Amino acid sequence: MKKIEETSPAPSVGVEKNPCAETPPSEEGIEIPTGIEEKALLLKLDLKLLPALTLLYLLSFLDRSNVANARIEGLTTDLNMTGNQYLTGLTLYFIGYVLFEIPCNIVLKRTSPRKWLPTLTLAWGIVATLMGVTQNMAGFFAVRFVLGMTESGLFPGVVFYLSMWYKRNEQHYRIALFFSAASLAGAFGGILAYGIAFMKGVGGLSGWRWIFILEGLLTILVSLASYAFIANYPATASFLTSKERAYVHARLTADNDATRDEAFSWPNVRVAFADPKCWLYGLGFHTLSLPLYTLSLFLPTIIKNLGYTAAQAQLLTVPPYAVATCMTITVAVLSERYHLRAPFIMGSSCLAIIGYIILLSAPSAGVSYFGTILAASGIYPATAIVLSWPANNVSGQTKRATANAMQISIGNLGAVLGTQLYRSNDGPRFFVGHGFAAGYLFANVFIVGTLWAVLRRENKRRDGLMEREGGRVVGLGEGEWKGDEDLRWRFQT
Repeated sequence: MKKIEETSPAPSVGVEKNPCAETPPSEEGIEIPTGIEEKALLLKLDLKLLPALTLLYLLSFLDRSNVANARIEGLTTDLNMTGNQYLTGLTLYFIGYVLFEIPCNIVLKRTSPRKWLPTLTLAWGIVATLMGVTQNMAGFFAVRFVLGMTESGLFPGVVFYLSMWYKRNEQHYRIALFFSAASLAGAFGGILAYGIAFMKGVGGLSGWRWIFILEGLLTILVSLASYAFIANYPATASFLTSKERAYVHARLTADNDATRDEAFSWPNVRVAFADPKCWLYGLGFHTLSLPLYTLSLFLPTIIKNLGYTAAQAQLLTVPPYAVATCMTITVAVLSERYHLRAPFIMGSSCLAIIGYIILLSAPSAGVSYFGTILAASGIYPATAIVLSWPANNVSGQTKRATANAMQISIGNLGAVLGTQLYRSNDGPRFFVGHGFAAGYLFANVFIVGTLWAVLRRENKRRDGLMEREGGRVVGLGEGEWKGDEDLRWRFQT
């Protein structure tokens, strides 16, 4: 074992002087095991954690958005619903999602990922399957609400979970990879719906019912297996050796608060609610969630209204999502390489705005379809970076878990509004829906720009205070840490 001594009076926590360095940042009293190659260890973590989590989120997004594929296969006709009643069902999903977001993350903090994440997956898998046997509008409404309730804890829970494994500069790319499952689900969803729709009449059931039943059963099977392949936290990870666990502990201790033994406390929950930056992270996602979910929930309908058949529309949903997946990963890599968040969010939002301008102005089907590709290519990369921002910037485990859940809850209020915008009689141009989406994206550019300025100003203020104090933090005892209010903490911008 070797001990790394502190090389400066008070390092800026979370600010890497050399992001490509092979050893963790130094901190007094941290013992780093020798003989561990950091890149190989990171690859081991990635291969163990990311595929399992990404699969769960892919299934989550598939089970919430396959209702769009089911709609054009006759769901509303069979359940005797009008177009507006269908929209109410979509709205109820997000109401359940928003109401249970923060409670779910509190449960995660008080239990463990291995128990909580698979249990959530099992619960929504059962609910998603039951969607296939719904017989009337009341049943549709009830199932959509409960589906939102059971799915609400996965995304913010996983974002918090990854923050307990990776250094701050490593989290963004991993969260973006994880979120790329959303666009991947859209691509797979179109292909699966196209094939499953041919089962119409099997067992006396409509094709749209088989979409829910088969995809829900897949989620149930994966959830049962996930009890075995979801790990808890580094300190108890059985797939790591004792030296590797010590190395992970040391590198996280030098970088963030992941290794601090912080018990859950309600005062730390209130600290998150009192921080204006946490609300800005929420608004950053709020202005993206409306275009994100309206696109995922209405893309088959939008494409069908351009003059295509239901089967053609199912297949034509694949290219926009495939391009969006590639763009999400590419933009995440560039954002990580240049250590910038806000400019890439704003740039991606601007690309999506161009897509909606095309949708609002182009009368031809081909050009409008190209607009959907641009919209998806901008929305998904921007959302991936926005959702990783509080995980990188909020310190204090309970505060971070609360901030992550706040962001999704505030964000999904935009989705609640969005579900009411694409009404049946508005097609094929959908001026109201496309106009709202474009307006929200313009608002996103403004809010993200504001947050960027706030974070840069705060970093500059702290640099000045630290410089005046000669690099020392006045008023703190040895080992004392004040979370992201600590003068040594620097925000990623």
